[in-house]
Amino acid sequence: MLRITTHLTDDDHVLQLEGCVSGPWVRELARSWGTAMTSAHREHVVVDLVEVCYVDDDGCELLAAMHREGVRFVTSGCAMPELVREISEDAVRHSGS
Repeated sequence: MLRITTHLTDDDHVLQLEGCVSGPWVRELARSWGTAMTSAHREHVVVDLVEVCYVDDDGCELLAAMHREGVRFVTSGCAMPELVREISEDAVRHSGS
């Protein structure tokens, strides 16, 4: 299960995630991201991963696509910061090819 809460601030469109980014919830996150990208705040989309407990392979691919489009991530703990670091390093490697 994944809960997606949207917050608008002066500068950011924040998607706060709670739960697992896996299975059918990946498609739901993709829809929410699409909505955020078409909003007035699309240049500043932030995804809060603090309360995410698991990301499957499809979820990782979506997060990587979000990163390539300029989404910023908020993380804490051990797993999510490491996942975002790997996504960032992969993006750098692929941009140099």
